[in-house]
Amino acid sequence: MAPADMTTARLIRVDQSGNGDFKKIQEAIDSVPSHNNELVFIWVKPGTYREKIVVPKEKPFITISGNKASDTIITGNQGRDLLQSPVVSVFASDFIGRFLTIQNTFGTTGIAVALRVSADRAAFYGCRIISFQDTLLDDVGRHYFKSCYIEGATDFICGNATSLYEKCHLHSTSDRGGAMTAQHRNTAEENTGFVFLGGKITGSGSTFLGRPWGDFSRVMFGYTYMSNVVEPQGWNDWGDQSKQRTVSYGEFKCYGPGANRARRVGWSHSLSTDEAAKFFTKDIIGGRAWLRPSPSHFKRG
Repeated sequence: MAPADMTTARLIRVDQSGNGDFKKIQEAIDSVPSHNNELVFIWVKPGTYREKIVVPKEKPFITISGNKASDTIITGNQGRDLLQSPVVSVFASDFIGRFLTIQNTFGTTGIAVALRVSADRAAFYGCRIISFQDTLLDDVGRHYFKSCYIEGATDFICGNATSLYEKCHLHSTSDRGGAMTAQHRNTAEENTGFVFLGGKITGSGSTFLGRPWGDFSRVMFGYTYMSNVVEPQGWNDWGDQSKQRTVSYGEFKCYGPGANRARRVGWSHSLSTDEAAKFFTKDIIGGRAWLRPSPSHFKRG
């Protein structure tokens, strides 16, 4: 049940120095009652928090916020397993993350998820999400990312969510031929996909815009600056030509040296204005119904 008052939140302060309500972020989350029916705002003071964070399904309407991502860092270094490695896992609906760095420092030898989002109606603002392989497991649900920095080398935005990335900065660290996205849509009936609106792509070496984890993988880029890190072919079929007939990969009014479609694979699309109108809007995630502003009033927890 949604909170009756969407302007007031219970404030919980996390401060490693001991001047808050808790020293650890997970302790603050644990203090929230299950099935809570009020907004909860966990304000994290600057510091490096070496924690494995889980926001459980039964604790919706939580916001975790720093003041700025550069000095509020949640970090870990577990790898090799997609579901066990995430530094931060969100299972609760109506979650908001603000001004945080979430990083997995496991390295370049396999899967190492920084952030897993497996809940409906989750939004992230001004966050930095950093790892190497499978950085962001954008798993299931409807999600919104605004002005976030996402870094990795291999399939570093992956999963089967329905997500809008607005004005986000994607940075590839792939030496050669990595893929930024691996979207997992499995059937034509699924209304899932990754949509990138505005923002920019930078990096070193070279990268593809995406490759199909699922047979009906769907990814769209619009109004995006693409540096020359983007491979001229744009997209990769992951060694399975049969997927060329079922994937849905599109670009619309992108610009920069990596946006030239002259050598793009023939099974990707230059979207028409009418086609683009269906994707490059918050309606793709039903956002007008659930995206909410920050609370204007706080009460102490």
